[in-house]
Amino acid sequence: MEYFGLTDKGRVRPTNQDIYQIEAREDNQTALLVVCDGMGGANAGNVASRFAAQVFTESVKAALADKLDAGKRQDLLTRALEEANQTVFSLAGRQPEFRGMGTTLVAALVQGGEATILNVGDSRAYLFDGTRLHQLTEDHSYVEEMRRQGRITAEDARTHPQKNLITRAVGVEPSVEGDLFEARLDKNEVLLLCSDGLTGMAEDGQIAETIKNAKTLALAGDALLTLALEGGGRDNITVALFTRGAEEEA
Repeated sequence: MEYFGLTDKGRVRPTNQDIYQIEAREDNQTALLVVCDGMGGANAGNVASRFAAQVFTESVKAALADKLDAGKRQDLLTRALEEANQTVFSLAGRQPEFRGMGTTLVAALVQGGEATILNVGDSRAYLFDGTRLHQLTEDHSYVEEMRRQGRITAEDARTHPQKNLITRAVGVEPSVEGDLFEARLDKNEVLLLCSDGLTGMAEDGQIAETIKNAKTLALAGDALLTLALEGGGRDNITVALFTRGAEEEA
């Protein structure tokens, strides 16, 4: 089992409103990865993402020692999202400078070869199978809705002026619904969670090639950061990576 995460403010933004957290247990091959991308005023986005990630992680952490089936993993992540949303929404209501703040959230709970993914907003989860990158989540954004309706193409969506307008976020309303996905994670495959500071600066094929050419997840993370910076670095950049490890030889 191998995991790695990093975050960087990029080349343009004065502060970093992204955050990631990783909790792992080697004894039962279990890991929780969380990435949040905050939105709001000068400090509000940072507050939203930090509290959402912390509350979400603390809610899940106590159960990481248990053997969980897909239903229990989904229930656990759903409850954690409710707690994170309530915390951020409450903070926003109590302090004027935090009013309207929110954050994306994408999380993966991996146990053995099974992964349950939850997302709100446009931070994404991908599976790299050794050759191709497969997007596991669907963005909650105005542009993605237009793409799904066939009003614009995928290429149009990449450069659309409203591509950062999300339709769902943690902490903006009293409640929020996350989408849940199940994925099989074979040995040698890599799970990638990231903010749009990566996906907005690099195409899926470039991301796949970068992971493929890296000998370790730490090197892959560093190379993905470089890729996003070289693509412009116009937003905060965050990646969290996980793999079960190499195939055992017969």
